[in-house]
Amino acid sequence: MDKLSLCFLVVIGLPGAFLQSDMQKKAFVFPIESDKSFVTLFAQVQEPLQAFTVCLRVYTALTRPYSLFSYATRTQSNEILLFKERSGVYSVSVGGSDAYFTAPEKSYAPVHFCISWESSSGIVELWVDGRPMVRTSLKKGYTVGAGASIILGQEQDSFAGNFDTNQSLVGDIGEVNMWDFVLSPVEISSVYNGQAFSANILNWQNLNYEAQGEVFVKTQLWI
Repeated sequence: MDKLSLCFLVVIGLPGAFLQSDMQKKAFVFPIESDKSFVTLFAQVQEPLQAFTVCLRVYTALTRPYSLFSYATRTQSNEILLFKERSGVYSVSVGGSDAYFTAPEKSYAPVHFCISWESSSGIVELWVDGRPMVRTSLKKGYTVGAGASIILGQEQDSFAGNFDTNQSLVGDIGEVNMWDFVLSPVEISSVYNGQAFSANILNWQNLNYEAQGEVFVKTQLWI
């Protein structure tokens, strides 16, 4: 075995090691409830945001509240947050303010989510399996801060920490992408249907991440 291959094996074997990977057709698996298992995502661009779209797919049997996507800055732990509140109710937070959406429930099936927001109007959207929920508005004129800690599997109650086991994700999450603009309905439909649409903040096909605790990368269960 050459030195380069040996080095690669050592790096991927280290717990918490920083990785860059094409995650296409793969998912992060959180098999147990824990406040110590999470994935940190590293943005390709670290700048303040006037708009964003985040899309991801989740497969879980949880009935309690849990975090789907947590983006915190040092001044605001809920800078961007997608959170399952209870059956059929999701919240989207921007700058610490919350918008609530009612969405249909699916039993034992992966669910695709997209959230978007723009500062100019404050309009925030939640799309579930390619279908839009009724739009609302929050934090008009706000700027989302840079230098974020982006976490999957936990909600950040402080920057990069203060996790709660009872808000942790148990299940699979994949196809996590983030853009610094609002995707159009046609673009969101394309993302939902698995078509390539290059993301410029978080790109699932060129993902920089660090996993901690009981987190595994496995082939996705959905087609």
